[in-house]
Amino acid sequence: MTAAAPLDVLIVEDEVLLAFELGFLVRESGCREVGHAMTSEEAVELARSLTPDLALVDVHLRDGPTGVEVARRIAQDCGAVVLFMTANVKRLPADFAGACGVIGKPYSEHAVKMALIFLQACLRDGQAPGPPPLGLTLSPAFQDRWGGMAQAG
Repeated sequence: MTAAAPLDVLIVEDEVLLAFELGFLVRESGCREVGHAMTSEEAVELARSLTPDLALVDVHLRDGPTGVEVARRIAQDCGAVVLFMTANVKRLPADFAGACGVIGKPYSEHAVKMALIFLQACLRDGQAPGPPPLGLTLSPAFQDRWGGMAQAG
C-alpha cells in the first residue's frame, strides 16, 4: 500500500504571524502549503493557478470582510474544499458559503492539526473516519456528504 499524496493547502489570512503559524501547522499535519494570500483577489488568483485541495480562509481579509465571497469562488470556480478559520463565525451564512466547515479563533495548534488530519481522511476516502475533532464544526452539506457524522465541536 502506498501513502496518499499530501493535501495541497492554500492559506488565505492577512495577519502574517497567523499565516506563518498556519503554514507550520499545515506541514506538521502532513499537508503541503502551496501559497499564501492576504486579499480576496490574490486568494482567487492563487487558487486558480495553484489548484489546491484545501483552502484555509479567514472571513476578514486585508480588503475587508471578503472571505465569504472568496470561499464561494474558490469552492465553485476552483474545486477546492474550503475551511474557514475565523473569529467571525457569526458572519458565516447558513450554507457556509460552500465551505466544509469552520474552526473558530482563537484555536489551539492541536485542534488545527486534528482538523487537517480529519479532512485529509475525508477527502481521501470520501467519508468521515468518525466524528469531527473538537473545534471543527462541519457545514450541514459536508455532514451529509461525509456520512452525517455527529458533531464533536
